[in-house]
Amino acid sequence: MSSAISPLPPQRILVTGASGMLGGAVAQLLRAKGHQVRTFQRRASSGATDEVLGSIDSPADVARAVDSMDAVIHLAAKVSFTGAWEDFVSTNIRGTQLLLDAAQAAGAADVVFVSSPSVAHFGQPLAGAPAGTADPGKARGFYARSKAAAELDALARNSSRFRVAAIRPHVVWGPGDTQLVERVIQRAASGRLPLLDQGAALIDTTYIDNAAAAIVRTLERIEQTQGRALVVTNGEPRPVGELIAGICAAGAAPAPKFSVPGWLARGAGSVIERIWLAAGSRNLVHDEPPMTRFLAEQLSTAHWFDQRETQRILDWKPQVTIDQGLAELARHYGGRPPLQS
Repeated sequence: MSSAISPLPPQRILVTGASGMLGGAVAQLLRAKGHQVRTFQRRASSGATDEVLGSIDSPADVARAVDSMDAVIHLAAKVSFTGAWEDFVSTNIRGTQLLLDAAQAAGAADVVFVSSPSVAHFGQPLAGAPAGTADPGKARGFYARSKAAAELDALARNSSRFRVAAIRPHVVWGPGDTQLVERVIQRAASGRLPLLDQGAALIDTTYIDNAAAAIVRTLERIEQTQGRALVVTNGEPRPVGELIAGICAAGAAPAPKFSVPGWLARGAGSVIERIWLAAGSRNLVHDEPPMTRFLAEQLSTAHWFDQRETQRILDWKPQVTIDQGLAELARHYGGRPPLQS
C-alpha cells in the first residue's frame, strides 16, 4: 500500500470496523500517511496502539470512541446475505445515527461513510451506470436497505461545519478476504460452486489496496466529496465466471464445472433464504445460506459502473489491476499462478 504523505495535515482519525479486512487496510494506510489513528471495533486488532473496544449500538462506547477525534471513517456494519431485519437496523441504521450524533457533539469536522453500490441496485442490470441515489424501498435485501437508509441520513447531515461524504466500494477482495475469496475457494474445492448463466454476467470489483486508497482519498478531498455518494471499482469489468476462475486458480481450487439458469437460482434463493431464516431463529444458525435471491442476482446480472466522475472528483486512479491482485492472491495462498485473461 502507498505510504505517500497525505495532503491533509496530521489528524486524529477514528476508523470504525477496523478488525475487518477493509477497515484494517484503511487504518494502516492512514498511519502510513502520518495520521494518529484510533480504531473502534468489537474485538482487538493487531498493531493497534489506540483502540476502543465496544459496540456501535452502545452510546457510551461510541462516545468514548469519538472523543477528541478530528475525523471519522465509518466502516462498521452488519454485512450478510441473510439475518433478522432488527439486527441490520440496530447496527447499520441506529449505530450510524449514534456515531453521527456523537461525532457532531464531540466536534469532529469530517465523516466518510463507507456504503455499498447495493443501496442503488434494484435487481436490474447495471452497465456503465452512475452511482445512483440510495433507495431503502427498492434496494434488494436487508443489508442493502439498511445501508441505504443510513447513507441517506449521513448525507443529509452534511454542512459547512460537519462535512459528510459517502463512498461505495464495489465487491472488495484480496488476500485475507473471508467474505468472498475464502467462500469461493472453499465451495469450489467441495464442488458446491455453480456458475449462473454460464458466468457470463459482466461485473466489476475492487482490489483491497484500491478500495482503501479511495476511502482515504475521499477524506483527503472532503471539500470536493462532501454531500456526494461515489462508487469506486477497479474499472475493469469482466465476466463473473472469469473472475471466479481466477480466484479458484489462486487458491489451487478447481473452477466451477456446471452452470445453473439464473432464473432458477433466483427463485431457489428466495425459498432457501426463507427456510434458512426460520431455521436460524430456532437453531441459532450463523453461517450464510448457500444461495439467496440477492446473491443470485449479483452472480447473474451485469453490474459495473462508470468511474470517470469518481476518478475526477477524487483526482485518483486505481494502482493495482485485477491481474496483479490475482497474482498477489496466489502468493498469499502459495498456489500456482492465477489464470491469465
